[in-house]
Parts: sequence; C-alpha cells; structure tokens
Amino acid sequence: MTGRELVVLGTASQAPTRHRNHNGYLLRWDGDGFLFDPGEGTQRQLLLAGVASSAISRLCVTHFHGDHCLGVPGVVQRLSLDRVAHPVHAHFPASGRPYFERLRHASVFHDVADLREEPIERDGTVAVTANWTLEARRLDHGVEAFGYRLVEPDGRRFLPDRLARYGIAGQDVGRLQRAGFLEVDGRTVGLEEVSVPRRGQRFAFVMDTRLCDAVHALADGVDMLVIESTFLEEDAALAASYGHLTARHAGAVAAAGGVRRLVLTHFSQRYPDLARFHAEAAAEFDGEIVVAQDLMRVPVPPRRPI
Repeated sequence: MTGRELVVLGTASQAPTRHRNHNGYLLRWDGDGFLFDPGEGTQRQLLLAGVASSAISRLCVTHFHGDHCLGVPGVVQRLSLDRVAHPVHAHFPASGRPYFERLRHASVFHDVADLREEPIERDGTVAVTANWTLEARRLDHGVEAFGYRLVEPDGRRFLPDRLARYGIAGQDVGRLQRAGFLEVDGRTVGLEEVSVPRRGQRFAFVMDTRLCDAVHALADGVDMLVIESTFLEEDAALAASYGHLTARHAGAVAAAGGVRRLVLTHFSQRYPDLARFHAEAAAEFDGEIVVAQDLMRVPVPPRRPI
C-alpha cells in the first residue's frame, strides 16, 4: 500500500440512509492505514471500496456513540479471519475501555489477530514513528471524545538538476540524505546545496464536537481536514444542544487554520440534498471543499515548500 489518500467508507451521522452508510474513514499514509470511527457496516464498505483488512495498521475511535464504533466487532473479527500478520494498534478514549472490551469480544470467534489496545488518557502524543507523529486532543461532546492529528516531520526536497550537476545518483542520494554531506570527486557536497526545505504533510480528523480550542488546534495548518458538519446553520441551535458543528462552523475553522483541503462529512439524515453544505462552508472558506460521499477517494494534497 503506497500513496496518501482518504477512502471514505461512510458519511452518515446517527442514522444511515439509503445512500449514506454509518461513519468510516481509512487514511492511507504510505505503508500505514488509519481506520477512523468504523460505524456499522464498515466491513462491507471496505469490501466495496476494494480495501483489504491487511491495509489497517491503526484503529482510531473518537468516542463510543454507536455510529462511530459499532463496526469495530466486524473489523476486529475480519483481522483474525484474514490472519493479518502485523500488529494493529487501537486508540480510543480511556474512559471507554468497557465499551471497547465488549465490542472487541461481541461474539464467539477464533481470535488470532495481534490487536494492541492503547487507550488515550489525555491530550498529547498518541504514537510516534520515524515518519509521523499521531496526536490527540479532547473535544467538547456529550461523552468523552478525542480528535486526531497526524504530522509528518519537515524534511528536504532534492533538486534533480543540482544532483545531476554534482553527478550524484542512485544510492549516493540516500547516503547524502542520511549523513548530510557526501564526498564527490574530492569535493564535499552538503545536503543544502542540492535540496530545499519542504514542509511535512499534516492531517486532522475532527468528529462530534462543539466549537472549542481543541478543534482549532487540531486543524491548524493541516493539508487535509476531515470534519463533521452534521447540521446546516438553520439548525445551529440543535447543533449546540447535541454537541455538533454546522457546515458554516467547519468552513470558519478551515479558514482560521489555513487548511488546504476541507472534507465535510457526518451528515444528519434530515438533509437529503448536500449541496447546501458546500455553499455554507464556502461562505467562510475560499479554499478547496469536498462534500464527502460514500466510497469516494480524496488524495492528500502534495507537499509544499516551507
């Protein structure tokens, strides 16, 4: 599995519709697959999207309302059925341990998957690799909920014409990147001579919440923001009452954070036509807006220079 893209598995909120499955989002990030909020039916949606269970390396649950977690039993059992060889790490609010335990063992099955539970106790770093850092922040909902943020370290982009000028190619490029310099024909070539700084990519996933500081912190400077927009502005009072955002809220968050690509999702069943969601978000945000649809694939925008 290569590339970076969001595979949308479901876009409904509390109740699915004929055209919108319960939540479910798989973020492909090079060799990793982050499965966010698998609602009911996620296992089948993965099949329809052409995504194998072996693509999942992290399971990230924002909170334990059913539309965000009732697909966990099917996904967990499929990992065992398919004998997925690698460990799968499960992140979820620590207060929801009893619910995750019930979901994980919802029925009898031959449990052979290496599923590693890593509950989230507080804001901060959830997991770190050489290629990315996964962070979480507590949101403002009726139950404990966390949003997620994936950050790639800043790095450098090689300039092909500069490499060619110094005759650097093949494995020497890797050696130069690791050491920071390379001896070429009696001359020391520094990394900065053949490359320019590039900003690491950033992704944020924000589900059920009222507007709060954590929403803005998660969205700040990300290349792609996947965010709930359960209601339209005409129902803003309902959104506040139930702990949700409107499409206008989502647009304002994206504008304030300098987001590059805004993905709206988690739509209430009361709205059969989603065109107004785009219009409301666009009233606040003049960047790219994607109104998510089931089984859609949305690429993460390419890296940009610092």
